[in-house]
Amino acid sequence: MQHISRILAPQLRKAARHFSAVILTGPRQCGKTTLLKRLYPKLDNVLLEDPDIIDRVNSDPRTFVKGLKRPVILDEIQRGLYT
Repeated sequence: MQHISRILAPQLRKAARHFSAVILTGPRQCGKTTLLKRLYPKLDNVLLEDPDIIDRVNSDPRTFVKGLKRPVILDEIQRGLYT
């Protein structure tokens, strides 16, 4: 698959240097996850659609967050929490 450069990439990197959390939003299937994985290939990507992860978050959110290796990409966060 051919990579498509995103003009947002430099701004995203700058924001990540200055803030402890950055939210990337956009329409479905526009390449948000691909962009983050390309910019930060060594970061863990926690997919919050996985039923096991959803159960862990809902049963003990503090322990879940404390257990994350930071920085981390939390993917599909809008779908996984409190379902």
